[in-house]
Amino acid sequence: MNYIDRPEYMQRLLDLMGTPDIKIITGVRRSGKSELMKAYIRRITETQADANIIFVDFFDLKYESLKEYHRLYDYIESHYVSDKKNYVFVDEVQLCEGFELAVNSLHTSRKYDLYITGSNAFLLSSDLTTLFTGRYIEIHVFPFSFSEFCRYYADEKNTAKLFDEYVIKGGLAGSYEYRTDRDRTNYIRDVYDTIINRDLVTKYHLPDTTTLEHLAEFMMDNVSNLTSPNNISDTLSANVVTTNHKTVGNYIKYLCDAYVFYGVRRYDIRGKKYLKTSVKYYLSDTGVRFARLSRRNLDYGRMYENIVCIELMRRGYEVYIGKLYQKEVDFVAVRGDEKIYIQVSDEISRPETFEREYDPLLKIKDAYPKLILANTRHETYDYEGIKIYNLADWLLNKN
Repeated sequence: MNYIDRPEYMQRLLDLMGTPDIKIITGVRRSGKSELMKAYIRRITETQADANIIFVDFFDLKYESLKEYHRLYDYIESHYVSDKKNYVFVDEVQLCEGFELAVNSLHTSRKYDLYITGSNAFLLSSDLTTLFTGRYIEIHVFPFSFSEFCRYYADEKNTAKLFDEYVIKGGLAGSYEYRTDRDRTNYIRDVYDTIINRDLVTKYHLPDTTTLEHLAEFMMDNVSNLTSPNNISDTLSANVVTTNHKTVGNYIKYLCDAYVFYGVRRYDIRGKKYLKTSVKYYLSDTGVRFARLSRRNLDYGRMYENIVCIELMRRGYEVYIGKLYQKEVDFVAVRGDEKIYIQVSDEISRPETFEREYDPLLKIKDAYPKLILANTRHETYDYEGIKIYNLADWLLNKN
């Protein structure tokens, strides 16, 4: 498998080096958390002569005896070197029973720079405050971006072809090792099934996965549509999956906590307030949708919207759905003092389609940038102050 540097994540870790926080690398399964940790260890080893690296990988049988928190703690303490910088890395930490007790104790000693990864069914964002009494920081890792995908397939110079492939293959880089579509999609299905049928079932003691599986497929089919637990439960019940809005609400939370989906709230642009009614959900990776549902009910425009949403999050934006009177703006992206309004479309070659996309943006009366991202395959141009980007170029930061 080709190794691709991920400089944004690496820089984030370097910026946090030596801080007193517990650094927790999170992300959906197979997004590259362990590889990032190992690359960071290599960077430290190459640049710091006085570094003492203490590394535990619970997927390695060599560390089987440490799967109890007293033993893990004793092992790390026994490898401490007083006259060096001591870095502790624990991969798949959830496999150690009571791991949080060992991690909290090590953190309290203030002798170590601590980094951990784990399965997100057992290391959920919603659980971190309960698990860790000390201060922690998440470094959230997404599947490969389109830019990383292009670097992986560097021999192919046709950007348009690469983009079409990325929409289908997605960013779970482990699947790239397989030569056939069948084996590649089987790999992605296995990752997905592990999250649904093992991780979440174990975490939440679910009696069966029928409702969860149907819910996840419904959400994949309805990416970028406004939804609520009530209307989802009504739809599922009408299709012979007996459930209720409370169960659906809980299961959506489980899927989001495991980073299978991300929920995006609505924002009233004119009233400058967040709206509580209805949410849009976006899949962590479009490759999962194609591996699970193939091209059933396929809408490329919504897949493009999904890719843009995840890319904005990857770039550090808070993302909202914009509401302006009775019209909708696909995304309002906020990062510090920066704000961007974005419309996403499959194609805008027909005048009526183009008007549908630019009209809401022209009605926004502030001076923040306004973009339309579409599969134009043309150079960037302006329309009434709106920047029109070829989507693949925007993803590659060719601004």
